[in-house]
Amino acid sequence: MTFDERLRNVSVIGAAGKMGSGIALLLAQEMAKQKLKPENKNVPYRLNLIDVNDVALDGLQTYLKGQLIKAGEKTTVLLRDLYKNREDLVENYDVIAAFVDDAMSLFRLGTDLGMAKNSHIIFEAVVEDKNIKVDLLKKLDQLTGKDAVYFTNTSSIPINVLNREANLGGRIIGFHFYNPPAVQKLAELIAADQTKPELKEMSLELAKRLRKTIVPSNDIAGFIGNGHFLRDGLHAIREAKKLADEYTLPGAIYIMNKVSQDLLVRPMGIFQLIDYVGVNVYQCISETVSGYIKGENLKDDLLAKMIQKKVLGGQRADGSQKDGFLKYEKGRPAGVYDLEKSEYKMFDPSGWSGEIDKKLGDYPKGIVPWRNLLMDPKKDEKLTVYFKNLNASNTLGAKLAKAYLKNSKEIGEFLVKSGVAKSAQDVNNVLLNGFYHLYGPINDYI
Repeated sequence: MTFDERLRNVSVIGAAGKMGSGIALLLAQEMAKQKLKPENKNVPYRLNLIDVNDVALDGLQTYLKGQLIKAGEKTTVLLRDLYKNREDLVENYDVIAAFVDDAMSLFRLGTDLGMAKNSHIIFEAVVEDKNIKVDLLKKLDQLTGKDAVYFTNTSSIPINVLNREANLGGRIIGFHFYNPPAVQKLAELIAADQTKPELKEMSLELAKRLRKTIVPSNDIAGFIGNGHFLRDGLHAIREAKKLADEYTLPGAIYIMNKVSQDLLVRPMGIFQLIDYVGVNVYQCISETVSGYIKGENLKDDLLAKMIQKKVLGGQRADGSQKDGFLKYEKGRPAGVYDLEKSEYKMFDPSGWSGEIDKKLGDYPKGIVPWRNLLMDPKKDEKLTVYFKNLNASNTLGAKLAKAYLKNSKEIGEFLVKSGVAKSAQDVNNVLLNGFYHLYGPINDYI
């Protein structure tokens, strides 16, 4: 069976979640384009969107329609070519509306796993729990034919474990989309020892059609992205605990978040990133990876304390940020959670946070905010100048930033040395494309 034939009946399990909905959107666009080819005029196409949450599925349909309209507006030239034989479609909005209708006609939404019975490709995007995934994969494999293949969006669980415990015989591969899937260019590809060669080839073809940059990772828990992110975040948490005696824990979290964003020239601070992912999700990554990697402390009790207080971060259905380590107002950090008082300590530029800013010291010359450098053709040159000045600075902020950069580099080098990544370039590519960093962690800046 060819890849195009497989694309005629696809299922997404966990479709109403943030990752599943993004995967569904990408697949809908590709499948609609295939359906519109003259040779496929009378071929039925089905995209089965399955989730346990019936209410969320209603919201999914609304989300997909809105996103398909936006996608159509950005690809009008392509759509006009696909609809060139439709003389009734005159204006661009007519073409876009036709495309949205054709894409929406693919969908079959429901909570019944049996909808996936005739699917030849199944995307799994459920909660990051090994037992739940294995149970689901076993049920699916009893429903579908033995030619069905599975793309799992797990970000941490070894593919070998899922393949072995679900008895899939190599018909599964890790295809880890980054959040949000419809926007992020990166996908990590993780094959199990038994993953069939044709499934690897299929994955590369899928990536090409979805316009994703593929970085291969070896099948070691956490892979490259979460392998670095988990250890990077734990460094910040442990540094904050050291600073807490002098600055209190809220003050120390403020310091590490500010240093990791401003002085490391990143899109957001590390605690803001943990909130974006979800404190509970980050804790899940920690627990999962710890279960497979021995001899390394990859847990911290601060996470459990936050979860106990039900301070979880994450995002609402509309994409807005929920409060976590930080409190957000109009999408921006405005305070830090105080565990002892069970309330947020709001930033006060003329008070406590302003005093901390003074103690961090002046920023080195040449510092430019991440956003300003993102599209700057002289980005690398400016970063080199800035980091040279950072190296020469001895302020508290500079010392913390240099220690952070050194640790981040050591994490990257460890991922290569331990066989998670094949090269330093692969580690850097994941951080550049998946986390939107301006530079990779393995560099000569420090």
